[in-house]
Amino acid sequence: MRKTVKIAAAAAICLVGATNAQAFNHEKIKLKGNMSMTYNQLPKAVDTLGEAFTEGMVYGRLRANAFYWDWDEETSKNKDNRNMGVGGSLVYKSAPLAGVSGTLGLYTSQNPEFWRMDKDEVGFSKAGKDTFSRQQVRYGGDGEYNGHYGLTVLGQAFLQYDFGKTSVKAGRQMFETVFTKSNDTKMIPNTFDGITVETKEIPDTKIQAAYFTAQKLRDHETAHDVIAFGGWDNNDDSAINKSLTTSLVGTDNKLIVVEANNKSVKNLKLKAGYALVPDVLSNLTLEAHYKIPLGDKWSLTPGVRYMMQSDQLGVSGANDGKGVANRKVNTTGYTNPDSLDGSLLAARLDLNTGGAFKARLGYSKISDDADIVAPWRGFATGGFTRAMAQYNWDANTKTTMIRFDYDFGKAGIMDDTTFMMRYAIQDFDDSKPGVQEDSNIIHIDVKKKLAPGLEGKIRVGMVDGQGSEYYDAATDAMKTKSDVSYNEYRVELNYFF
Repeated sequence: MRKTVKIAAAAAICLVGATNAQAFNHEKIKLKGNMSMTYNQLPKAVDTLGEAFTEGMVYGRLRANAFYWDWDEETSKNKDNRNMGVGGSLVYKSAPLAGVSGTLGLYTSQNPEFWRMDKDEVGFSKAGKDTFSRQQVRYGGDGEYNGHYGLTVLGQAFLQYDFGKTSVKAGRQMFETVFTKSNDTKMIPNTFDGITVETKEIPDTKIQAAYFTAQKLRDHETAHDVIAFGGWDNNDDSAINKSLTTSLVGTDNKLIVVEANNKSVKNLKLKAGYALVPDVLSNLTLEAHYKIPLGDKWSLTPGVRYMMQSDQLGVSGANDGKGVANRKVNTTGYTNPDSLDGSLLAARLDLNTGGAFKARLGYSKISDDADIVAPWRGFATGGFTRAMAQYNWDANTKTTMIRFDYDFGKAGIMDDTTFMMRYAIQDFDDSKPGVQEDSNIIHIDVKKKLAPGLEGKIRVGMVDGQGSEYYDAATDAMKTKSDVSYNEYRVELNYFF
């Protein structure tokens, strides 16, 4: 796939061939595969208010994330682009006093001039756009370019009360469910303002519930509405439905989420989730995975996800208008262009050898109704068929994906080094000109622990557009959709202290 395949291979080899560090554990922090952090150590309970602060813990992270996006063909709308974020985070957790504690997280992303887009070309930025605020770069108070790069925000700020096996949080926080994710793959996580409850009081069951009044996307300085689209001050997530404007749904929407996970039956994992934005839309998701032992540590795990989206606009009389089935507001080719009703069915088959190698075969099909609305960074096809930077949940889209994982450390070849590759075939609906062309994508991740506290990761995505054609009724002729072929490169370093 052009000369960049050689570049991608060379980049992966360079990282794999880096100095072979001995295995180690971050003392206080563990970096998950999705680049979010979990805490190995937490402050212990104390008896006085003073100790609650003095016995708290600080979790530090220095981070650098560089991006380069190479279009196969540059046009007036598509320009090769590069961006970089350098910064990190400081998270402070107080020690629990009578079950009460607090968390504050400060995040910053600064943009070196040698590896960023000029202020008058910042709109061409793709993957790296989340390392800064486009609003601050492009517009000042008088509407002119002001070139203000860099982004420093309060990403977490919540109080927490723990009792028994239940935890209640109030404030700005991350919330990981099938609908909502921190999606911390850039510099600043996606967070929500509101109240959450997590309980494990029922054996083999975890239940989460949330009531959110606002969301703060990764490239926003301040919180905004959870679903209303309309300018920089509202939800402009890439997966937003642009028909759900501030004039239609207002700017005081709430997001309610409930999710339950159960493992009562041996080898069976069940999940049920429900998300509701009152008077706008709802989503019910059911999921099941069953592990079949094959002997000698090998196993085969089939899994399935069903998602049903329901249009709530006008149901209670709160809204006069209907949403638009296409999230980009081009309804040509849609069965019912004014309805958000839709569904998704996804399945996967996981092979686990119990050692270094794992494989996955996935398939997803979105009903020929409406695009799935997913602006909270919980990707509808995630874990089944979604590859890096892909949005494959438009109506009547079919995707087949195969994934391979290899742990060089477990294989005894190279400590603390992992490799992952996905190959996805994305079949979009050619009768819908507002939907992108068919494409094939190769996605490669290589991650390595380079030294105590230091991890490196290279990500490569190579997308090959298939030149899909569609019928244009206005001209009574067949036309070819815009070429989406590109290659994307990401290099990330993390240091924890």
